[in-house]
Amino acid sequence: MMRALLKQARPKQWVKNLLVFAAPGAAGVLTHSEALTRALITFVAFCLASSGTYYWNDILDVEADRSHPKKRFRPIASGAVPIRLARVVGTALIILGPTLAFLARWQAGVACVAYVVLTSTYSAVWKHIAVVDLIAVAAGFVLRAVAGAAATNVHMSKWFVLCTTFGSLFIVTGKRYAELRELGDNPTTARATLDYYSLDYLRTVLSISCGSAVVAYCIWAFEAKELSGTHWPSYELSILPMLIALLRYLLIIEQGQGAAPEEIFAEDRTLQILGVMWLVIFASGVYIK
Repeated sequence: MMRALLKQARPKQWVKNLLVFAAPGAAGVLTHSEALTRALITFVAFCLASSGTYYWNDILDVEADRSHPKKRFRPIASGAVPIRLARVVGTALIILGPTLAFLARWQAGVACVAYVVLTSTYSAVWKHIAVVDLIAVAAGFVLRAVAGAAATNVHMSKWFVLCTTFGSLFIVTGKRYAELRELGDNPTTARATLDYYSLDYLRTVLSISCGSAVVAYCIWAFEAKELSGTHWPSYELSILPMLIALLRYLLIIEQGQGAAPEEIFAEDRTLQILGVMWLVIFASGVYIK
């Protein structure tokens, strides 16, 4: 039973919560013990809160999941986790997550509460409205970044926010695009909104979001360089692995993959190498003056 409960919490999805380290990492405050502790607490809080929302999402979608070729094996849909127990565990996680975030800083707690409200209403309402479902999921990513900044009292540049926003929209749209390609003529068995989308439309959104993310990142990188006062060209050079990674991910989507972004990042060695390259190059600009 414990194994099924942990599986239902979807620990593979916790990698998304690493976004709480984005703003404090870019600001160079993670070398300070207090900031690092607050960021870690916020990360754990979002892991708990997101797992709670996954529980409730699967509770609400249990009948649809049972008719899905892959989702029918999820613990709640398969019956490995009884619905009554799932309600108790899901509710406890949703309460515990924001409570822990408030211990980091009250602003982080507010962001975590906003995330829970957004994802909970997404399961009940937003996921059934085309386009709004994309924006709602992307907003969940942005709230993670906002919570990390709030927990460590770091200012978020408007270009950083825009980059995070469009980057999140790119990933979310790519997931929908891959799902639509995978399901072919029977999209309603997975998500009702897929019936309203076409591959051409989602390609357009992918192009807009990818281009906007690149432009926002470029402007933010040059802005960060000016504010840091560093003589190293690290911020500018970090644009290259970022751009290649986005194009690489776009290629993977076009090849019919991407329905599970976390699995793509975990399995694609090229993306992993580009991620490490970006981290090393960007970190050198933050911590080497």
